[in-house]
Amino acid sequence: MEAPVYQNGPHCPVLGKDTLICDSSIVHIAMTIDPEYLRGTIAAIHSVVKHGSCPQSVFFHFIASDSSSVVPTQLTRIVKSVFPSLSFKVYVFQKKLVRDLVSSSIRQALDNPLNYARIYLADLLETCIQKVIYLDSDTIVVDDIQKLWNINLTGSRTIGAPEYCNANFDKYFTSDFWSNPRFSKVFEGKRACYFNTGVMVMDLGRWRQGDYTREIEKWMRVQKDKRIYELGSLPPFLLVFGGDIEAIDHRWNQHGLGGDNLVNSCRTLHPGPVSLLHWSGKGKPWVRLDAKRPCSVDFLWAPFDLYKFHGYSRHRQLDGFRFDSL
Repeated sequence: MEAPVYQNGPHCPVLGKDTLICDSSIVHIAMTIDPEYLRGTIAAIHSVVKHGSCPQSVFFHFIASDSSSVVPTQLTRIVKSVFPSLSFKVYVFQKKLVRDLVSSSIRQALDNPLNYARIYLADLLETCIQKVIYLDSDTIVVDDIQKLWNINLTGSRTIGAPEYCNANFDKYFTSDFWSNPRFSKVFEGKRACYFNTGVMVMDLGRWRQGDYTREIEKWMRVQKDKRIYELGSLPPFLLVFGGDIEAIDHRWNQHGLGGDNLVNSCRTLHPGPVSLLHWSGKGKPWVRLDAKRPCSVDFLWAPFDLYKFHGYSRHRQLDGFRFDSL
C-alpha cells in the first residue's frame, strides 16, 4: 500500500534543487533490499519517515544483489510506488566479490552474499558520502533518526554501535582461534566487546582511509582456511573493530527479538527506553504474524507493515505498551 506522506517541519534544512545525494545536511541510510526481506525493508523505511523530524531530509541507499530474482529496476518501481516522494537509489552488489570468501555458518540465511554487502558500502556509495547509518531489514525505528545521525564518532573511531560487554565474547570464535597466538593477539590490550552489525553509524571517510574492506577480507580468507568462527559476517567485524568502536546507547538496538540463530523463540523487550527494535535471530515478525503464531513483540512491528495481503489483524496491541512511552 502507498504510505502516508511525511513532510519536513519548518526547522529542517532547506533542500537543494539538485540531487540530494551529496548534500551534507542529509541523513544517509543504507540497507540491503531483496525479495525475501522486502516486506521488512518497506516497514523499516516507513518507521524511519514516520518518526523522523525531517523525513524529507533522509536519503536511502538500497543494496540489491546482481543474482536476485527481482531486478533493481523492479525494486526501484516497488519502493517508488509505496513512497512516491522518498529520496533513494538502488545499487547493485556483485556476489562475485565474496563468492570465494563466504564460509558456511550456523544458519543458511547468514550465508547469503548480500549479508556481506555492508562491508563494501565505502566502495558502493558515492565518495562524497562520508557518513552513513546501516540498518538491517528486520528493524523498526521508533524515534527520530536524526538523534542517531548526530552521534559523533570520537577520535579515530570508524564505527558506532551499542556494545554488550556482558556477553561471552569467547563464544564468537572457535577454540582453534583462541589457541593460536597469531590470531588471538588481535585483541591484546583491548577491551573487546560484542556489538551487533545490524545497526551501525559508519564514517566512510575513515573506512576508506583505513582500507577496512580489505582488512575484513583478510580475516574472511583466514576463516576459509582455518575455520576460526561460525557466525557469518559478524566475527570479521569484531576482529577488525572490536574494542575500538563508539559505544552508543543500547536503546538504539533492542536486538534478539527473532529468537536465537537456530530456534524461532519468543523474547520480551529488555528493560529501559527503546529507540529501535531489531528482530535479529531466526524468527521474523511478518512470517510469524501471517502464520498466526506471533510473539507479543511482533505486534509492535505490525503498524508499519504496508503489505496489502497480510493475514492478521492490525488492531491487537502489546499489553500495556504504547509507542509514545518509548
